[in-house]
Amino acid sequence: MVTGAGWGIGAATALLYAAYGAKVIVSDTSRKGGKNTLAKIKNRKGNATYIRTDVSNAAACEELIKKTIQTYGSLDIACNNSAVFSDPLHPADGDMESSDNQAGLNLAGLNNCMHYEIEAMHKQGGGVIINTSSIMGAISLASSSQYIEAKYGIVTLLQNVRGEYPAIHINTIAPAFIDTALMKDMSQKETEGGIKLFPMDRNGTIQDVAGLVLWLSSDETQLLSTVFNDTN
Repeated sequence: MVTGAGWGIGAATALLYAAYGAKVIVSDTSRKGGKNTLAKIKNRKGNATYIRTDVSNAAACEELIKKTIQTYGSLDIACNNSAVFSDPLHPADGDMESSDNQAGLNLAGLNNCMHYEIEAMHKQGGGVIINTSSIMGAISLASSSQYIEAKYGIVTLLQNVRGEYPAIHINTIAPAFIDTALMKDMSQKETEGGIKLFPMDRNGTIQDVAGLVLWLSSDETQLLSTVFNDTN
């Protein structure tokens, strides 16, 4: 199951899961985006279902997990990728509605998803959860301060979860600047201001991130995790 799968990293991840034989739940608030990803998967002979979900709504998240299990029998892997971004976003700018909406989706949305995903995976004896954060908090772009607060709230939210559910493998990734429509405008503004965003003069691609998510979802990753835990 991939949330935020209507475009960008979420869409690339859903497509890659399907290409490797997974049955994929494509979830997004946008019917157009979600169904576009669904169509691409089916055109490549993949197995997928679109479920429209607003993850900031707890009841909607609960229904998403129920429908996933009803459709495919279990929830083995969940990629929580939903995010919202606008500029500017800090409460000091006076746009409290945008600020609240963004924090609601990025933090409350993740909390809602995790609650019902963990509940389902705990009942079935295990699973994999991968959450998408962002590197932006590490470099602190002032123009994106509210986005940073929301995205790095994810890390705090998840600090104690892994130890509580050892059968559920939970990872959080923080992609660097990725070649999506979301980042193009911001990249142009920052580089015009003299900030060099890409040390290698190349930004990442959505396929790069999707590949990482796929690897973190694999049995190989779980085996490595077991080995490292046994040696510590």
